Amino acid sequence: MLVKICGATSAAEVRGVADAGADLIGLWHGVPGGRADLSAHRLTELAAEARATGRLEAVLVTFAADAEALARLTGPGGPAWIQLHGYQPPGTVRALRARVPDGVRIVKVLHVDGGSCVEARLIGAYERAGTDCFLLDAVGAGGRVGSTAVSLDDGTVTGLADRMHRPFLLAGGLDAGNRDRFPGTLAHPRFLGIDVDSAARGGDGLLAAGNAAAVTRAWRAP
Repeated sequence: MLVKICGATSAAEVRGVADAGADLIGLWHGVPGGRADLSAHRLTELAAEARATGRLEAVLVTFAADAEALARLTGPGGPAWIQLHGYQPPGTVRALRARVPDGVRIVKVLHVDGGSCVEARLIGAYERAGTDCFLLDAVGAGGRVGSTAVSLDDGTVTGLADRMHRPFLLAGGLDAGNRDRFPGTLAHPRFLGIDVDSAARGGDGLLAAGNAAAVTRAWRAP
């Protein structure tokens, strides 16, 4: 099971996430008003910090849709994953796939509002465009997307997963105590791992190695 911890803004947070046993570190860029939004230069610095741990791979998390600009941020000097966390169309995925270096993985977030997925009818189109995997996340109050801390229903998750031919990550209010709420998700053959933000943070709002480790241990338990 892959564990992704999202929203690092400092080298200390990156190293703490690596010490916690996670596999992926989410770095925000092109998230207007986001508390963890990074400049392109800072994104590159923290991606290098992730590589230096010998464990973590960096994930560029973005609401942006400029495929050419995003592709320039990836590759040997940048993140090895791009997570499109917004309502970018399949055409953006197709344009990215044509531009990113070999080995860069493209993740498309699917947004679930209540029991329905906004992009459900586009799953096949995203796959044909070159999506490597999906990430399922909940829409918050007022249509907010990203870091909503709202949990999804296990049956909704597995129902969407059954429509896919690609692996998926689960996000949305995951913590060290709610793994048992997702038996169908954990057993699904396309389940790839989890994406955590709020539950990995300490009282100061920063990513805390101890909290990230608690989530990682709980979800990787037999």
